[in-house]
Amino acid sequence: MGKVSHFVVTVLLFSAVRTSPAQESAFFVTYNHHMEEPGNFDIETSSTTGVPRGGQRFYFAPYMELEYGVTAQWTSELYLEGQSTNGDSTVFTGWRWENRYKPLKREHWINPVLYLEYEDLNEVSRIQKEVEGGGPDLSSRNALLTPIRDHELEGKLILSSDYHDWNIAENFIVAKNFSQSEGLELGYAFGVSHALATLASGANCRFCRENFMLGAEMYGGLGSTLDFALHDTAHYIAPVISSTFTDNSTLRFSPGFGLTHESNPVLIRFGYSYEIQGFGSRVSRLFGRKP
Repeated sequence: MGKVSHFVVTVLLFSAVRTSPAQESAFFVTYNHHMEEPGNFDIETSSTTGVPRGGQRFYFAPYMELEYGVTAQWTSELYLEGQSTNGDSTVFTGWRWENRYKPLKREHWINPVLYLEYEDLNEVSRIQKEVEGGGPDLSSRNALLTPIRDHELEGKLILSSDYHDWNIAENFIVAKNFSQSEGLELGYAFGVSHALATLASGANCRFCRENFMLGAEMYGGLGSTLDFALHDTAHYIAPVISSTFTDNSTLRFSPGFGLTHESNPVLIRFGYSYEIQGFGSRVSRLFGRKP
């Protein structure tokens, strides 16, 4: 396989698409209750870059997300990911299939979302869309970790609230690796975000306050059912900024700071997403079916 970074760039080759307001979260790790609109297709390229401490290596982990709003209560998403380590190698690390279901149709004070994901990855994975157990091995070479496959089922309970233009979200993570005997791995994520302005200024500009969202998230591992603890686990705190610079394009950035020795001192995350409105209807018409 060629370099993963070249592969990821191909998702930008889309044209003749009607614009629509994207409802992107500012977070990289924490999920809230806002789902993809039914029939809309969201394409995102993101990366996680780890700045090392002693014994670790600098790495760049790009990934691609393909997200589709199946219904107003069900969003499904496919991840393809890779990793490149300085002075080592570039490898394809695997794929994930994620599904989120929102049981309650209307908005409530607390909005629960059920999350289920299947992962077919190897131990070189570094995107860290979540941190569970003790966190990934950041010191071993790719050649030692690539043959180790993880077939994992991950569940999350997502609780999210919108309050006076603030979004507050909590995620509780449980994962079972069927390839290894390590019990149930546990993790958490917590995020708070706020739009700089909620009323449009009336000006046609890309840098108006209403186009920006600021926040912060904290996430980490909690060991496992065999050893539930905070020691020897990775934890991060990360400010986030999100900008909707066109009606259907969103750019996000987050520098995360490691709080424990098992963490990277710094995690740098970038993300760009592009939403295609009415994708499901377009595909249905292409095959001669009614939307």
